[in-house]
Amino acid sequence: MTTLAIIATTVAVVLVLFLIYAATRPNTFAISRTASIQAPPDKIQPLINDFHQWPQWSPYEAKDPGMQRTFSGAASGKGAIYAWDGDKNVGTGRMEILDASLAKVAIKLDFIKPFEGHNVAEFSFEPRGETTTVTWAMHGPVPYIGKIMHLLINMDRMIGRDFEAGLANLKAVCER
Repeated sequence: MTTLAIIATTVAVVLVLFLIYAATRPNTFAISRTASIQAPPDKIQPLINDFHQWPQWSPYEAKDPGMQRTFSGAASGKGAIYAWDGDKNVGTGRMEILDASLAKVAIKLDFIKPFEGHNVAEFSFEPRGETTTVTWAMHGPVPYIGKIMHLLINMDRMIGRDFEAGLANLKAVCER
């Protein structure tokens, strides 16, 4: 065997092992971040429950100032819908509020571009005296191509940074 054949065979074996390993990864993912905000849930929840308020705090709003936004359904709360079409930083997608209370807001999150994905985002509010513990979480399925991506990119770190920035923005807005 030539050196080139040995190298090609080695690369092929490593690639096959990588793809097999990817197939063994979990079928679901979950990411969450938490912050303590000096405000009651009834001051925080409306900023999440109404998509028109998201530009005040959501880190995704600033990633593409030219993003096209569409609001439909209910004005806020259950049934409110927000769709966006933006550049490579935000892609194209849609959110719909599935459930809203002072304890939790659940949102169906559908990504269309650059990759299709269907997840659920949840904001929970736990009062603790003068403060509220706010948790921003997202969970959903991981198809095979997603399993490969998760091996190459630390999704928890990447999305977690955005969640941390959003919670810090939310804290700043609520504590004014």
